[in-house]
Amino acid sequence: MAQTPKTPALRLSPLPRLIFASRWLQLPLYLGLILAQAVYVAQFWVELVHLIEAAFGDQAALATLVKSSGYQAIAILGGADGKSIIGYEPIVALNETIIMLVVLALIDVVMISNLLIMVIIGGYETFVSRLRLQGHPDQPEWLDQVNASVLKVKLATAIIGISSIHLLKSFINAANYADKVLMWQTIIHIAFLFSALAIAMADRIMHPPAEH
Repeated sequence: MAQTPKTPALRLSPLPRLIFASRWLQLPLYLGLILAQAVYVAQFWVELVHLIEAAFGDQAALATLVKSSGYQAIAILGGADGKSIIGYEPIVALNETIIMLVVLALIDVVMISNLLIMVIIGGYETFVSRLRLQGHPDQPEWLDQVNASVLKVKLATAIIGISSIHLLKSFINAANYADKVLMWQTIIHIAFLFSALAIAMADRIMHPPAEH
């Protein structure tokens, strides 16, 4: 049986070869994102250990969680007018609000980690070099159709999810935020929503479904 002749590799002149090889300058950036993800993993376990310790009555771990989550105890009113804050009720044990704030913070770390993975794998595949994962059992499904446009839409969607978690944390702990802060956080979240819709619509216009 006759074999199909292989297409000879295209030989580039020195300048185009240098320009094309410059894509490898992005490699340290993706390696840096991998290190950033390792930091997030460490932070996740630190918060989780503090939560478990606080659940068993460790006051130091509880104080750390209260400070990191931004939770504030119920104010004690007093003074001449009876409306001045003279202190706060002591926090001696975990309550539902603190647990929810800590768990949302952990979910936030996971979602940011997912965003990092998307940028690292998708960006490297799109802009640097092929990963050649075809046939690998753990290959992400979205990697088959990844390109610059699809990557932008996925990143915008992931950012909306992260923004939603931050907004939910603020609403749960609304007593410690001014109305103006909550209003602007909501407006910024809505701006993210419209930005993602605009990116998705632009991608659909430039690449109709038949082309996808």
